[in-house]
Amino acid sequence: MGEAEKAVSLSSEQVAQLSSQLSEMRHKINNYLTLITAAAEIMQRKAEAAPRMMESIMQQPTKINQEIQRFSDAFESSLGTHRESK
Repeated sequence: MGEAEKAVSLSSEQVAQLSSQLSEMRHKINNYLTLITAAAEIMQRKAEAAPRMMESIMQQPTKINQEIQRFSDAFESSLGTHRESK
């Protein structure tokens, strides 16, 4: 992540908004991880459910990445920073 070129001041509303977004991201990621765990448990009990459960499991990393990206964008926007291009 790039560094801010000057000191950044956030209002209490901005801090509250970032805190809310972080909480929402954590909640969603926990839900996605719970879905992975549940699908794995179902596959252990019912092998015939594996294809359907694998489809669900394979979708979760993308969703997790999107949540992290969404929060990172909001965070960086608030702080006036940006990630270095790779």
